[in-house]
Amino acid sequence: MQKVKYIFSFLVVMFLLSNSLFSQESKHLLNITQITDGGDNAEAYWSFDNKNLCFQSNNAAWGLKCDQIFNLNVSKAKKNKNLKPKMISTGKGRTTCSYFMPGNKQILYASTHLGGDQCPTDPPRGKKYLWGIFDSYDIFVADLNGKIVKKLTDTPGYDAEATVSPKGDKIVFTSTRSGDLELWTMNIDGSNQKQVTFGLGYDGGAFFSPDGKKLVFRASRPQTEEEKKEYKDYLAQGLVAPTNMEIYTCNVDGSDLKQVTHLGKANWAPFYHPGGKKIIFSSNHKSEKGYDFQLFMINEDGTGLEQITTESVFNSFAMFSPDGKKLAFSSNRNNKPGTRDTNLFIADWKD
Repeated sequence: MQKVKYIFSFLVVMFLLSNSLFSQESKHLLNITQITDGGDNAEAYWSFDNKNLCFQSNNAAWGLKCDQIFNLNVSKAKKNKNLKPKMISTGKGRTTCSYFMPGNKQILYASTHLGGDQCPTDPPRGKKYLWGIFDSYDIFVADLNGKIVKKLTDTPGYDAEATVSPKGDKIVFTSTRSGDLELWTMNIDGSNQKQVTFGLGYDGGAFFSPDGKKLVFRASRPQTEEEKKEYKDYLAQGLVAPTNMEIYTCNVDGSDLKQVTHLGKANWAPFYHPGGKKIIFSSNHKSEKGYDFQLFMINEDGTGLEQITTESVFNSFAMFSPDGKKLAFSSNRNNKPGTRDTNLFIADWKD
């Protein structure tokens, strides 16, 4: 009888431990639903009316060899995760970082298609993980049928990672036109392009605060002479090593620059909580091997770090819907055996 009680107690403890991990994630994320199935699907960002997501995918089942931009109706995708959405980009070159324009009738994205029909060559795999910063990237606006209606950038070098203010008046993007990877802003029509950041290092992946007055972004800040030389050498080759990044904020004009996280490793893909005082982001700072990325939330002043996800080894690109009710994110959970797909998920958000 004593042995039975011991086994029962052990099972209860294991259940509670298991349930505590589950509740840690389910505390904020309710009704998690997978809405794509296959390939790498990422950077899914909501339309202003909370109905659609624009995102990039390289799903081979759709005949893709590298990332292209798609427009996905969330209600339809919840019913059928194998639904192939409408492709918005040209199908040529490589694309990244799409975003809905005000009115939900046009989508902003960056593409290399003017530099060639083929996918740009990925950086070689070596000791460090590297991203290609292709000079052929420019920023375009297309209608929902995929017709390009405007080219917003026309300077030599990398122009990409553009997002739109909730107020619908400005766009923030990353550019190498000044010799470094810096943040720039422009009016919604592409006019009045201004440099926002000036520190040596990679500034990118910026988003506006809900009131449109601030920016949150990822940044590397090489400190030693060796780190600075490595960064510059990589940049000269059109490369960046995104393995040491922290989260920063600043005003839209670049003033009041503040470092939010001091966690080490890679902290990136930040986005403001609808209340405007917290930031959700992806980080591998707790990972021993470096590839376990979970979602975390932190106060704007750097306090109150909270882990949001616990499932799978990759969770990133979290974005709150404009009404604050839902969260879209990318994850490699629920993969079929032997695959490493990254799919899109949505969840009801609970504070």
